[in-house]
Amino acid sequence: MNILAFAASNSAQSINKKLVTSVSKYYKESDDVIEILDLNDFDMILFSKEREKELGIPSLAYTFAEKIDQADFILISFAENNGNYNVAYKNLIDWVSRIPNRKIFKNKPVFVMATSNGKRGGQSVLEIAINRLPFDGAEVLESYSLPEFSQNFEEGKGVTNVILRSQLEAKVRKTKRILKQKLEQNN
Repeated sequence: MNILAFAASNSAQSINKKLVTSVSKYYKESDDVIEILDLNDFDMILFSKEREKELGIPSLAYTFAEKIDQADFILISFAENNGNYNVAYKNLIDWVSRIPNRKIFKNKPVFVMATSNGKRGGQSVLEIAINRLPFDGAEVLESYSLPEFSQNFEEGKGVTNVILRSQLEAKVRKTKRILKQKLEQNN
């Protein structure tokens, strides 16, 4: 299985990238390929219809779309900026959405998550993503919010709070079951 993972953030020290990288390890089986993207590698001019008309769709939007197309499963951890998407993610998705005849996520199964150092763990942006992603062609299999990141996560160990780790692992098991069923239906 080809797994694509990324944080919907352009922070060089992204806690969401740390979370999604850690969670991706739960999905690594012998033949699986996990690719972790950095949205900074897809930095593009701010979207506008005028810029699109003048310059066309940037090649990086097509490159990102190809990464989605190659994936069998996608993990996204959303950074919350003022209760909404991070601007780097929003801009990237705006550009990808302009590719003709394309639903952004091409009906791919997705596990969405968010974290922050606050007590709500990015729940506002997570709710936005859960509601929006199906319109963008994503099949949201599950979601997870990790509150108080600095207290509940340790690099190399992942989620350290026993209850929060148990909740995450239950969601991982559920998504693995769904993915296995999908694979069996397609064969």
